[in-house]
Amino acid sequence: MENQRPNILIFMTDQEQAAVVHPDHPCQTPNATRLARDGVLFRNAFCPTAHCCPSRATFMTGLYPSRHGVYNNVSNPTRIHGTVYPGVRMFSEGLREAGYNLAYAGKWHVSDVEGPGDRGWEELVVTSNKGSYKDRDLEQWRERASMSDESGPRQRGQVLRPGWGNYQLYRSLPTSAAEPYGGHHDPKVVQSVLDVLPRLARSAAPWCLYVGPHGPHDPFHVPDRFVQMYDPKSISLPPSFADQMEDKPRIYQRMRRQYWGQLSEDEVRESIAHYWAYCTMEDELFGQVLDALEAIGQAENTLVLRLSDHGDYCAAHGLYCKGVPAFREAYNIACIARWPAGIRRPGREVDDFVTLADFAPTFLDLAGLTPPADLTGRSLTPFFRDEAPTDWPDAFYSQFNGVELYYSQRLVMTHDFKYVYNGFDFDELYDLREDPHEVVNLANNPAYDEIRHELVRKMWRFAGQTKDIVFNQYATVAFAPWGPADAFRE
Repeated sequence: MENQRPNILIFMTDQEQAAVVHPDHPCQTPNATRLARDGVLFRNAFCPTAHCCPSRATFMTGLYPSRHGVYNNVSNPTRIHGTVYPGVRMFSEGLREAGYNLAYAGKWHVSDVEGPGDRGWEELVVTSNKGSYKDRDLEQWRERASMSDESGPRQRGQVLRPGWGNYQLYRSLPTSAAEPYGGHHDPKVVQSVLDVLPRLARSAAPWCLYVGPHGPHDPFHVPDRFVQMYDPKSISLPPSFADQMEDKPRIYQRMRRQYWGQLSEDEVRESIAHYWAYCTMEDELFGQVLDALEAIGQAENTLVLRLSDHGDYCAAHGLYCKGVPAFREAYNIACIARWPAGIRRPGREVDDFVTLADFAPTFLDLAGLTPPADLTGRSLTPFFRDEAPTDWPDAFYSQFNGVELYYSQRLVMTHDFKYVYNGFDFDELYDLREDPHEVVNLANNPAYDEIRHELVRKMWRFAGQTKDIVFNQYATVAFAPWGPADAFRE
């Protein structure tokens, strides 16, 4: 029967740390907590690249970047590719062919050539849609120079960037009865979802609804009523904040020293308060969607997913935003699933490694389709049934080829150790059992050579499985301490 297949409701935020939606975190996200209580919380969920476009393309396709072709921002001149490779399918096409109604609201940023409508979705309020390409030519830079005023002292929460434009990391937006969200765009995205839900419910067909707000992406400009929920003085600095990263790649150090080091510790606490406030705002919007789902009477057979595309360092190691540093805060994503009719023993937590590549095969599986065998990810339905597959991956792997500046970086993480191969600088190794905040780099400690060697071998095996592009043996680029052939010796 068609109505036995679940509806699918996806709420994916942009740049939200996994930890902030966990029940044990001081950030106030009561609706995420409510979802976890009634569903399953995946603590070790990760994105393949700490960047919007490749992560979103992986979510849509079930493939890693080496297979779908999106490595960095598709909407500017430094893009490696502006869309996915020819012939790559998205899960939405399978769902549409299986009879699902699909509606899409919020951030796309998967392709600058195609939009959601080209892949089977009904488009509601869509942001970062196809045709979002933008570049600033020399004349525009000249115009900016004549208009901008970068003189004067640095303002609170501001980072000085001469010639680029100063950057206001956080700010409180005034609210009123008429503007309870301070003019923020995300409520418009959610309202389009609230408007379409009753129509989807009236159809006999199952449906899939994607909700993609922009927050809590930097800058953290947040309605003041949420900021007032937090006292910066009571916020502790991240455990890794004191790490000056002397034993880590120089680009990490430069990011902190050139920009974020301008902020005082009090400003850092204020920035964290604004980030948490932003997450609380998104959680309130998520609650509106949950309430609307209850109102149409379809919560029982709807899989609700609370996800993010990647995280934000948010002062971990003194850094912000995302990109080349391979720290957990940028890679660990929010991942909570609720499906009353299909999840056994709700209230569980799962520690197995999950990636954004696992959702496309999950959706196809739930729709009664057989996921293609060559996908990077696998269906999560065994975890919904409280069954842990014995052959589930025992490690997480990344594929990062840079953002607007190109860096080749790959990480391999087990529950105990994390190895980072940096093609542009020296490598990293962390003992996660003793150093969960990744402060002490052990890559040059000979006592860990055997562990590092095995992680490099795992890296090459995964690279082979996913047709990765880091196999060039030329002397100026072959920097991994052991090459790919070593991984296949008996």
